[in-house]
Amino acid sequence: MGDGFRWRLAGDDAGQGSLFDADQLLDRHVGTGEFKGVEFMHVNARRIISQVPASSRMPFRYTINAYRGCTHACVYCFARPTHQYLGLDSGPDFQTKIVVKINAVERARAELADRRWSGDHIAMGTNTDPYQRCEGKYHLTRGIVEALVAAGNPFSILTKSTLVLRDLDLLEEAARRSLVRVALSIGTLDEAVWRATEPGTPHPRQRMNAVRHLNRAGVPCGVMVAPVIPAMSDAPDQVGEVVAAARAAGAVSVTTIGLHLRPGVKEHFMGWLAGARPDLVPAYRRLYDRRAYLPKQVQERLAGGARDPAWRSTTT
Repeated sequence: MGDGFRWRLAGDDAGQGSLFDADQLLDRHVGTGEFKGVEFMHVNARRIISQVPASSRMPFRYTINAYRGCTHACVYCFARPTHQYLGLDSGPDFQTKIVVKINAVERARAELADRRWSGDHIAMGTNTDPYQRCEGKYHLTRGIVEALVAAGNPFSILTKSTLVLRDLDLLEEAARRSLVRVALSIGTLDEAVWRATEPGTPHPRQRMNAVRHLNRAGVPCGVMVAPVIPAMSDAPDQVGEVVAAARAAGAVSVTTIGLHLRPGVKEHFMGWLAGARPDLVPAYRRLYDRRAYLPKQVQERLAGGARDPAWRSTTT
């Protein structure tokens, strides 16, 4: 098609693998109304259930991602570099050029019915949010959840979106059959930090209400307090507020994870930080010097925050 995009991917450590041939990029749609400024690239995926590389640190073997890119526009998103494999950038393109696998539901049904499929747990939300805003337009995640429930296949969902409540009927059925677990990512309840770092996401308190609704409906839902951002959202009272709210909402688990900055993400985040909080740049250079993760002792302190959030700022 002469579009300049590389649709055959390689080396994606989040488990999507090689996805598209050039002739499978079908068309593009420029968003209007609430999607103004967003371009949707319709593709036919060769497969929708992806196996995670054996070398991955992920706690799951299989994933489904119906979209690529995300309008949540989180400045720290670990999936940003995956757009570079397509010849797009990890900055504005990642949040405004969204790949939509329009045959995702049909592929899910076919692959789940394949006699070679062993019925392993499938994780959703590993490389893009399955309930980002365009799910309200395309309904691919709902169709995939329907397919998983019909097949009796266990699955999990990680999201930052309250749109997950739209599918409460399906999730209730899945929960009755012990097929599903949901987690809401809520890194902070601090309004200023939320607006600065996650501009396209629903309000964190609305997400916390979604946790409450899911658990009251019998759908096991936990909270990932992630990422905890050094010197922005890591003060004891800030993290403690999220943990307390999660417990009050009936969260079945609360996990606290510090910010990690892999190559590609680090460059984007540090560029953003230089404009938004230049005073923190020296501290971040020390914290993430030659590493993607916070120092081990800091990680351990944050991990303990779900039990007793009484640590110092990671930059002190």
